[in-house]
Amino acid sequence: MQQFIPADELKQRYGVFGHFYSVELASREVVECRSVLELVAKPRNPKDHSELSAISPDAVFIMMNPGSSRPLEEVNNRIHARTIHKLPISLVPTKPDTTQYQVMRLMHFREWGHVRVLNLSDLRSPKSAEFIKTFQRLERDSQFDSHSVFSDARTDELLLKLPKTRKTPLVLAWGMSEKLNPLIERCLARLLPKSRLKGLLEHGTTNKYRNPLPSLQEDQRVWLESIVRHFEE
Repeated sequence: MQQFIPADELKQRYGVFGHFYSVELASREVVECRSVLELVAKPRNPKDHSELSAISPDAVFIMMNPGSSRPLEEVNNRIHARTIHKLPISLVPTKPDTTQYQVMRLMHFREWGHVRVLNLSDLRSPKSAEFIKTFQRLERDSQFDSHSVFSDARTDELLLKLPKTRKTPLVLAWGMSEKLNPLIERCLARLLPKSRLKGLLEHGTTNKYRNPLPSLQEDQRVWLESIVRHFEE
């Protein structure tokens, strides 16, 4: 395994673009979301980054939620929950969170030029426990499950974002929490049969895939080395 590439070097190599939006619920509560992230090797960056959503990526990651990722320019993109299926995609330059640097490291070793990141939920929250409480509350109290691109209301949008061919790997990496089971089941039910599923399945589980960013850097190295080997099998 080559050296663990530092974040500063990765930022020079890859561009990051995301689609951020706000949803107004029937209760008038507004929740902040991100629906997709596109990571692209800089020599391959299109002149107009809005083109990225129409380009087939080398791989698609599915993780838990957007974490602390944020737009690098002002976004005024609000929609009512009942019309979320009409949401147009508009990508802006994005500050990645540290999890995306792990994705970039895998891109380097696999020589991928473009990876798309989807999430079980679009809800932006850097703390996992807080995110879980929020999605549970919204689904229970507001009957709002459209925070997930895998919901029934967003079927057409999901079809545009998933790979067009079963040869494109889907890297599952949403972590270990049992509380994610409703979102995981919803996601797996939407994936095409015989999709090329990749990811580090936790021993003793059937649907828990290790997150790319464990707390210790040594464990981050282990994840990276393990996922690289997994692709070579």
